[in-house]
Amino acid sequence: MSCVDLRARHSTFSRHSLDARQIVVVAAVAVVTVLVVVLVVEVAEVEAVAAVAAAVVAATTVAAEAAVVAVAAVAGVTAVAAVKGVAAVEAEVAAVVVVVVVTVILVAAVEVVVVVVVVVVVVVVVVVVVVVVVVVVVVVVVVVVVVVVVEVVVEVVVVVVVVVVVVVVVVVVEVVVVEVVVVAVVLVILVVVVVVVGLVVVEVAVVVVAELGVVKVAVAV
Repeated sequence: MSCVDLRARHSTFSRHSLDARQIVVVAAVAVVTVLVVVLVVEVAEVEAVAAVAAAVVAATTVAAEAAVVAVAAVAGVTAVAAVKGVAAVEAEVAAVVVVVVVTVILVAAVEVVVVVVVVVVVVVVVVVVVVVVVVVVVVVVVVVVVVVVVEVVVEVVVVVVVVVVVVVVVVVVEVVVVEVVVVAVVLVILVVVVVVVGLVVVEVAVVVVAELGVVKVAVAV
């Protein structure tokens, strides 16, 4: 075999083989993909926590305002009772208490529903984004694997497999973390809303009982 044939065969093999630069490019693309997935999921987590925090603040504010309105209403009814007598306004006081309690409970329920809807939407968006990114990564990996199989470069196959494993692990861990955080925050919100509503109801009941007691004593005197 002549030197010309050897050089020609070497040149043909070089054209159909992946060199070190191509391996670096494949690895770099995979690493960038992983970073993009992590960034997207982290941003979604921050948005979910911010939405939940805003909902908690809104629920607490509404409950506090309802408590103030309840106290003012009871004070007004009590003032009327001091003039008309307790028996004449007991029904009015009971009606005010019922309306306030029902309003607070309904507002709290609406806030909880809003929070749950926001959290569900955020989770769905995160899952969709992650699925799209994973599909893109899988397509890229399949193309690279096909090229690698055709070119018969074992080193690149190993690099691609390792990168795919890393991507899958990162995506799975991030999704699990998002789910756990969302569930925990929703539970905390429910507890906070229940506690706030309970405190408002107790406060209204205490004020009503105290004011009626004062009025009865005043009327008796």
